[in-house]
Amino acid sequence: MLLPNKKGRFGPYGGRYVAETLMPALQELEAVYQSVRRKPGFKKKLADILKHFVGRPTPLYFAPRLSEHLGGLKIYLKREDLCHTGAHKINNTLGQILLTQEMGKKRVIAETGAGQHGVATATAAARFGMDCEVYMGTEDMKRQELNVFRMRLLGAKVSGVDAGSKTLKDAISEALRDWTANVRDTHYILGSVLGPHPYPMMIRDFQSVIGQEARQQILRTEGRFPDVMIACVGGGSNAIGLFTPFLSESEIRMIGVEAGGLGIETGKHAARFASGTLGVLHGTMTTLLQDAYGQIQNTHSVSAGLDYAAVGPEHSYYRDKQRIEYTSVTDDEALSAFRLLAEMEGILPALESSHAVAYLIKLAPSLPKGQIVIVNLSGRGDKDVAQLSRMEQQNEPD
Repeated sequence: MLLPNKKGRFGPYGGRYVAETLMPALQELEAVYQSVRRKPGFKKKLADILKHFVGRPTPLYFAPRLSEHLGGLKIYLKREDLCHTGAHKINNTLGQILLTQEMGKKRVIAETGAGQHGVATATAAARFGMDCEVYMGTEDMKRQELNVFRMRLLGAKVSGVDAGSKTLKDAISEALRDWTANVRDTHYILGSVLGPHPYPMMIRDFQSVIGQEARQQILRTEGRFPDVMIACVGGGSNAIGLFTPFLSESEIRMIGVEAGGLGIETGKHAARFASGTLGVLHGTMTTLLQDAYGQIQNTHSVSAGLDYAAVGPEHSYYRDKQRIEYTSVTDDEALSAFRLLAEMEGILPALESSHAVAYLIKLAPSLPKGQIVIVNLSGRGDKDVAQLSRMEQQNEPD
């Protein structure tokens, strides 16, 4: 993993676009991370907690009924939904909590959309005895009431953000304001491969455990690499975590799936690669949804975790290089995929992960029988059940 360069850039993307007051904290974080990332003691400590606390390695599960239903493909699900707390987010939060210890700080803050990163941060903070505050848009708090309650049970303070679209973008803005004011004793545990350097690099490295495991597991099971790999992309940490250990295998087709919302033509979506342009948001240069004057556009997705105006800078780089394909599916397609996987395999996927499953369903008729496909099941859908129930009640005829 050679990227990014010394300035934190993936080609033209990435970098640091922050207030001067945050530069020392970012420089400290980069220096500490670079000093410990290859130290056997740090690696062993992280590996041990991932094994005994998180439950890694997660299974690479062959989905027999779904495979038959989709024309005889060999479909494997990387079961990040089986991680402690219910999603891949815990891989990163535990890595960063260990760095927080190294820096001698006692308080952590985070942002969250779907709530899974907030729960993972609150869990890591509780495990290591640190104060924790999580910022969450009030619209997302309504959609994810269960995760708000879980965070509070874990001892975290959950602060609602009532500005802007009241979603993930606004939660990140508020967390950055907090960090600016409390930088000496507080570390900001950013949740995806976003933000200023070194966050995109560091979080990618912590999440690459997903792909490292999948690489070993598929070789052990099938004796060869997959033909296709699919993952949903909000900020993009689960996708880059799966893809990175396979990037040198040029024969593997990799597909990232964004939130198409109500349809690209409606403007109510979060598909940055469908209509985004180059810009800066929350400290990084990347592809984002903005108007002709550089004002960030509102986004929409049934999935709170994909409802964000920018994508991780490394994803923009690989889009330009045509190494990873990017597409989108609509809310309705994701909801249909949720139900299909539940009924076919007895697994409730997160609405985020359902976007990846939905694109698999669309792609399957064009793939030869017997092709091997890995889909990253980035999280479980328990958090979404109440939202789905409300949606069904609203759609019932009077």
